[in-house]
Amino acid sequence: MSQVALVAGASSGLGRHVAARLAKAGFTVYAGARSFARGAPPPDGCVPVPLDVTDDASVREAIRHVLSAGGRIDALVCSAAVLTLGAVEELAPEELSRVLEVNVGGMLRMVQAVLPTMRARGKGRIVLFSSLNGRMAVPFQGAYTASKHAVEGLAQALRMETRRYGVSITVVEPGDCRGGSDAYRGHAARAEATDSPYRETYLAATARIARDEAQGLSPERVANAVLSVLTRRRPPARRVVAQPLQRAALALYGILPARWFFRALEWYYGIPVRSPLPKE
Repeated sequence: MSQVALVAGASSGLGRHVAARLAKAGFTVYAGARSFARGAPPPDGCVPVPLDVTDDASVREAIRHVLSAGGRIDALVCSAAVLTLGAVEELAPEELSRVLEVNVGGMLRMVQAVLPTMRARGKGRIVLFSSLNGRMAVPFQGAYTASKHAVEGLAQALRMETRRYGVSITVVEPGDCRGGSDAYRGHAARAEATDSPYRETYLAATARIARDEAQGLSPERVANAVLSVLTRRRPPARRVVAQPLQRAALALYGILPARWFFRALEWYYGIPVRSPLPKE
């Protein structure tokens, strides 16, 4: 009997690749996303499920449908996320709220809806997508970084609370990957304004971010990592999927003094050490 998996955020990007990879490996995969309600094609081998992770009723209906059709949910993968680029000073509270609502609130809704049936069966696996940004920040990704730090914290608590019920929690932390979806990438309202004091460094940093993503890992690497997590006898608490340079940065983050580490990041992203004083 094949394992039943529900992948939230499976319309594009990493979530779509994960869903297709699990289906190819023999899982019965229900792929959840808002676009499936509009007739968008699902990943290969997957059953589409209309799902808006920010809507309680939509989440409940999706879970009810999968349980009715599949009989159970052995694995939940939460990969739905949005990203907003912009300086923290210029980030509107509603922009931050939107990122948190999708990336954290959506994950929380999915976990809370699935956990009762997993606890009742005494087993289940949950994979929560974080990021290397869940461990350390990147300039002009403050909202996204805040959301992924929140995912890390919730996952740690959740892991301790649910282990006794036979439910495993794994956080997957991808580095830069190719094939991200621009549909879920926004720019803060003032990010590119000509009168913004951050405009020059914002453009330099986001150009560096775009280059790193274009040269990043293939999304199949992340999909294979999720498959490994779901098929191992003892799934890990955390799985980093990143290139050697980013793994090295993560290691140095725990070793170097903070001022040295973040100064190096500022240099990497093209941010000058000091800003010139305004002319009088």
